[in-house]
Amino acid sequence: MGQEPAISLQKVSVRLGGVSILEEVDATVERGSLTALIGPNGAGKTTLLMALLGLVPYTGTIRFGTGKRSNGHPRIGYVPQHLDLDRGAPITVLDLMVMSMQRRPLWFFWQAELKKKAEENLGRVQSAHLIKKPIGKLSGGEFQRVLLALALQQEPDILLLDEPVSGVDMAGELLFCDLLEEIQREARFTLVMVSHDLSIVTRHADHVICLNRKVQCQGTAPEVLTPDNIQAIYGVHAGIYDHHDPQSHHTPAGDPGRSNDARR
Repeated sequence: MGQEPAISLQKVSVRLGGVSILEEVDATVERGSLTALIGPNGAGKTTLLMALLGLVPYTGTIRFGTGKRSNGHPRIGYVPQHLDLDRGAPITVLDLMVMSMQRRPLWFFWQAELKKKAEENLGRVQSAHLIKKPIGKLSGGEFQRVLLALALQQEPDILLLDEPVSGVDMAGELLFCDLLEEIQREARFTLVMVSHDLSIVTRHADHVICLNRKVQCQGTAPEVLTPDNIQAIYGVHAGIYDHHDPQSHHTPAGDPGRSNDARR
């Protein structure tokens, strides 16, 4: 990791419709890190991503480190939690990948070099076999991989992901996150990922920012994900569920003697 942070936030606040969503957020994302953004529902995590993308008004200061390109500005990629597309539209994965790069209408032809680039980026997320599949036929996990490939083909310096495995089964979630970490380490971009799954955060994150309108704590996963912090953030019955431990079990929220995954 370099000395210059990829992202620095100072007293960042957001009010929408007269309601305070974020209050004087101070946080740092180190260059090349995999940073997890955690917190309960309504904590402002997605709003913070929107502020980083410049899509909501805010007060305070957001500074980005220099990017790889000659103008010095970082290129930011984004994978949303949900993307509204007409699943009945006669569009294939290749169409979706190419239309973001090609100005010429798709019904003329695909430019060969753009088709090759789309195939390469789908291959990076182990999804080259989906290239001719209609988007309406994709499973939730397949669609998330396609969205990741779509973001990666922009060669981002910073990649923002908003709960990228929401709605994906546990096995698919583990495979996606393992693959994501491998891609991130290889390409050496900065990754900021919103997640409710604390076991995934523990397994993959270099740095954790816990948000509940304000930054409650930040640091490495062992520093942040302590029983006291988890209880303070999520409530008395929250805990870490280890997907890799066959002895771990989810337990009912009403059982005060045992803990649950903080997936809320």
